[in-house]
Amino acid sequence: MADIAPFHVMKLLARARAMEASGRSIIHMEIGEPDFETPQPVIQAGIEALQKGRTHYTPALGLPALRQAIADYYQVNYRCKLADNNIVITPGSSGALQLICGVLINPGDEVLLTDPGYPCNRHFVQLMGGRPRFFQLSETNNYQFNLDELKKNWTPKTRMLMLASPANPTGVVLDESLLVEIARFARKRNAYLLVDEIYHGLIYDTHVPTMAACLDNVFVINSFSKYFCMTGWRIGWLVSPEKFVEDIDKLAQNIFLAASTPGQYAALAAFTE
Repeated sequence: MADIAPFHVMKLLARARAMEASGRSIIHMEIGEPDFETPQPVIQAGIEALQKGRTHYTPALGLPALRQAIADYYQVNYRCKLADNNIVITPGSSGALQLICGVLINPGDEVLLTDPGYPCNRHFVQLMGGRPRFFQLSETNNYQFNLDELKKNWTPKTRMLMLASPANPTGVVLDESLLVEIARFARKRNAYLLVDEIYHGLIYDTHVPTMAACLDNVFVINSFSKYFCMTGWRIGWLVSPEKFVEDIDKLAQNIFLAASTPGQYAALAAFTE
């Protein structure tokens, strides 16, 4: 635990809350949370789930209707064909990260991360005995990903590369052809690509491609937190190649058993209402 640093954003948030409690008016720029409240149809679906007794466990992989709704969402919005079995519902996207790291990383494996990047990723790697390694993104080229730099930083121990598009904190959207090239590069080396797509839907001036169902070595994570304004509900999802789903199921059963049942019914309303 000595290597696991606190999430400093939460420290800043606690200080901001204390200032608010003392009467100060605070504009929150410390935490990635929408200013909008959860839409009323989603809230109502959560209330109805509670009233109807939908409070028992779902399968560890998630509510079947929600898994299918997410698969349909990819088909409608991205023309990306997925089966419901490719979708795993998790307690936020952090739950998805934990599953991927648990399934893929063995002690001593290296995982490449961009710098700057989401600071918690390194800790998921370390918890599984892996070694996070960083390669620097440069302001001189607007923090764009450089494939040549990836090749320089790649070693025989590299097991996975973690990227985000749109990126946190830079906002960079990676070109689809580049993402495919990166995935193929990793595949030739028996390694994997994880793409965090949690900020999809919040870019309005360009198309943001998904890597879901791209290749059999690509994982995608997303969440209802940002675009659907459901941060506190803690519902996310993972798109996984089918060959890993059985192992992911076993790991989910042991780590968190299942995501919140009322939360999953509420999330379903984001697609149906």
